[in-house]
Amino acid sequence: MRLLLVEDDNHVAAALSAVLARHGFDVTHARSGEEALQALVPEGAGFGVVLLDLGLPDQDGYEVCGKIRKRTSIPVIMVTARADVRSRIHGLNLGADDYVVKPYDTGELLARIHAVSRRTVPEDAPVGGEGGLRLGPVHIELPTRQVSVDGSVIQLTRKEFDLLALLAQRPGVVFRREQIISEVWRTSWEGTGRTLEVHVASLRAKLRMPSLIETVRGVGYRLVAPGA
Repeated sequence: MRLLLVEDDNHVAAALSAVLARHGFDVTHARSGEEALQALVPEGAGFGVVLLDLGLPDQDGYEVCGKIRKRTSIPVIMVTARADVRSRIHGLNLGADDYVVKPYDTGELLARIHAVSRRTVPEDAPVGGEGGLRLGPVHIELPTRQVSVDGSVIQLTRKEFDLLALLAQRPGVVFRREQIISEVWRTSWEGTGRTLEVHVASLRAKLRMPSLIETVRGVGYRLVAPGA
């Protein structure tokens, strides 16, 4: 797999690149936000994952993440020393797929890289075909990761789509918070609980259907099919 490492510290980048190479990754090192964005032209340039350090010399890492997400759906893992929950939520809401706090265990980082790459749907996935879910006015195309309401396409982040798709595959069934966090975020990190609430609120607002996702107090969430 080709991996884009965005890190301004050459010593850190060299050490991490060596580890990643030993595990079969073809690493390209970008030292700034602009260099990273250029490396992703055209159409993501064939990279499978972007490992993005937030402390860059030319641009804020969050800004770079937002620009990457506008150009491509390549998974982005943020790497930072900022451990507060608000920073993590901000990064995830910008479209990051995962968030690793320094200092981190290399084994955990490798596991997270493999996890986000497994969940990636190819950008050239065929339109239509099998894998569609329809719930009243809501239509979810699993292969293309597209959601529409009454025929109008709704722009969702990667995690918002994953969350909606999980609930929509079993309408009426209550998913425990822990189960959702495990399935969508592939982690048991306790801080993800607040992130889950943010994503549910965002989905309700974007779909303009606040009753679509019901909160089961003390347990989790379930999707209530329109007209049910």
